[in-house]
Amino acid sequence: MSLVPSQTELLFDLGLAEKIVGVTKFCTHPAEARTKATVIGGTKNFIFPKIAALSPDLIIGNKEENYRVGIDELIVRFPVWLSDINTLPEALDMIRRVGFLAGAKERAQALAAAIDASFAALAADGPETSAAYFIWRKPYMVAATGTFIDDMLRRAGFRNVFAGQSRYPEITAAQLAAAAPQRILLSSEPYPFGEKHIAEFREICPAAAIEVVNGELFSWYGSRLQQSAAYFSQLR
Repeated sequence: MSLVPSQTELLFDLGLAEKIVGVTKFCTHPAEARTKATVIGGTKNFIFPKIAALSPDLIIGNKEENYRVGIDELIVRFPVWLSDINTLPEALDMIRRVGFLAGAKERAQALAAAIDASFAALAADGPETSAAYFIWRKPYMVAATGTFIDDMLRRAGFRNVFAGQSRYPEITAAQLAAAAPQRILLSSEPYPFGEKHIAEFREICPAAAIEVVNGELFSWYGSRLQQSAAYFSQLR
């Protein structure tokens, strides 16, 4: 059973579809994930009777994406394995460990090696570009130091203007204007930023290049990382 969308996709890509008995309502990749397995609630609100009925041999979750109270309740009854991922090396380690735990060790090792090679080949074109990466609106929230997104930004050739702050801080329009990033990246998730929001940020930072980016390729730390390096290269 998987409690995290990116790790659900990983399990399917490792050829383990028939072993997956439960996923969350946010497990949108692959498209058939929520029809092949039972939906057991969200990432932060599990439906415990459904999980009990499925009696999973292993539950795979994540320290940040799942909630402590729910995980603590599951640990009492089932084997639970939690990932804790803030960097690419930690993501690759998770892929290998999940493969080992779920019986797809060689396939997972090959996948991790391919992702590692794609990032090794990602060369920044020229000096770093200063950037701010937004994940939320009202209040404005950005990805800062200690997040997986921050690590991805650096590997993509960006310098995070809010690297001096921790995790996902709230910031004001005045702070954004003072930081004066060259690029403002609006994530497609978890907040559904769209083209209509670009004008709002242009008023704050008229000189910045502003665009909506694929949030999954910055924040999903499973097999979707296969697409990230090429996307970052195009983005630069």
